[in-house]
Amino acid sequence: MNVKARAELEGITPYALGQTIEEIKEQYGITKVRKLSDNENVYGTSPMVRQAIIQETMNLSLYPDGVTSKVVEKLSAHYKIAPNHFLVSNGSEEILRLLTRAYIDKNDEAVIAELTFPRYRTNVLIEGGKAVIVPMIDGRHDLEKMLQAINEKTKLVFVCNPNNPTGTITAKQELLTFIASVPSHVLIIMDEAYFEYADSEEYLDTMPLLDEYENLVILRTFSKIYGLASLRVGYGIMHEEIAKELHKVRDVFNVNQLAQAAAVAALEDQNFVKDCSAKNSIERDFLSAKFKELEIDSFPSQSNFLYAFTNKPVIQKLTENGILVRQMLLPGYKEAFRITLGTREDHEFILQIVGQLFHERAV
Repeated sequence: MNVKARAELEGITPYALGQTIEEIKEQYGITKVRKLSDNENVYGTSPMVRQAIIQETMNLSLYPDGVTSKVVEKLSAHYKIAPNHFLVSNGSEEILRLLTRAYIDKNDEAVIAELTFPRYRTNVLIEGGKAVIVPMIDGRHDLEKMLQAINEKTKLVFVCNPNNPTGTITAKQELLTFIASVPSHVLIIMDEAYFEYADSEEYLDTMPLLDEYENLVILRTFSKIYGLASLRVGYGIMHEEIAKELHKVRDVFNVNQLAQAAAVAALEDQNFVKDCSAKNSIERDFLSAKFKELEIDSFPSQSNFLYAFTNKPVIQKLTENGILVRQMLLPGYKEAFRITLGTREDHEFILQIVGQLFHERAV
């Protein structure tokens, strides 16, 4: 083809999506598929959300609120932070794109952990920047090495906490020291999509740091614990000057009206959030312990998923029985995968399938 795309796109591949539920059903001749590959909330969403969406369908012919005023108002009240510090987006991933569009120039650098959300790197490369990749330690960010990688060309540093896909967190004091040590010309992007699932005393609440560190940007989402993944609504909290710059490059009407109504209703039902978090903690402890008994190890997770690794051939067996996980490579292990935490019934079924596999091999 004579029309050439930008040179920055060479070597970039689209985000990898797994097989669909219908494809799995057809391929293996099964009727039920448990989709545990995308970190969705297995407990659904608040009943208040469904009612809000039904009511909002009366206004489908109208453009959405271009400044997401009701969502911002609700977030401001929820966090007790002024409205001008918020930017609501089409999923928190949109803010990643806006940040690189606004702040990454050709040959600028961004510091990124080796095994983390891949869209950090992709968005940096699209804008002509350089992604400086820092190896991890046991599934955790090596903040000391990340700090050493920062130089005069660095514009952004990304910290996913809890980290996707390992589920790990960085220790509170270590992260505090890191944030204090990053030069003021570098934006610190704290991706906290899974923060509601973290219950460790070592998890750092970054919100009180916003007044002290003007280069701090916190990303959160309604896609995970609130169960609004299909509606694509996230948000960032940041210094008002950063928010002003991002508003210059965001799309007009970037968050649809059903998503806005759902987000407002979701924030009103914090009992749903607490209930999901409590159930998740119980199932996280249960599945990680049972996996270990079957020689399937996992990093210590503070999220709604486990990053599991083993030298046993389990992924194909899970798939054949309608259990979708996200396969991911880990050096030194034959099998590594991220599995979304499900219900107790899901987990007992998974353990039954994996247990059968080991029994078959023993025979």
